[in-house]
Amino acid sequence: MATDIDATAHHFGIIVSDLDRAVEFYRDVLGLDVLTRFSVGDEAFGTAVDIEGASAELVHLDAGGARLELASYEPEGEAMPDPDLNRPGATHPGLEVDDLDAVADRLPDDVETLSGPQTTESGTTIMFVVDPEGNRIELLEP
Repeated sequence: MATDIDATAHHFGIIVSDLDRAVEFYRDVLGLDVLTRFSVGDEAFGTAVDIEGASAELVHLDAGGARLELASYEPEGEAMPDPDLNRPGATHPGLEVDDLDAVADRLPDDVETLSGPQTTESGTTIMFVVDPEGNRIELLEP
C-alpha cells in the first residue's frame, strides 16, 4: 500500500561509545568532513527515542548525498551482541570511492578489514572495513 510520503535521505546514524575516537576514524581514515557537532537532551528528545532522561552528543559528517551521524548516548545501552552482516537488523553505511584498490592500499595498518577488494557478480567492487567501535562500513567502487 503506497502512501503520499515523499522521504529523502538526510542522515544515517551510528551509535558509538567514544565519539572523539569515532570522529577521528571517519574524518582521518575515510576522509569525511565534519559538518557540525551538537548535543541534545531535552524531554522531547528522550520521548522521541523512548529512553527516559536520554541525552546525546552528535557529530554530522559529509558523506556526499547524505550525512553520516555519529551519536554517543547517556545513558549508554549495552553493545550489540554480534556485528555479523547477515543478522536481521544489522546495518552498515556504504561509501562510494573512485579507486577501491588504491583506497585499500592507503588504509592504515591498524584498520581492520573483512577482506581486500572483491568484485561481485553484479560488477561492483566492494570491501568492508571495521570502525573502532566494531561497526561494518562498506567501501565500494561501482
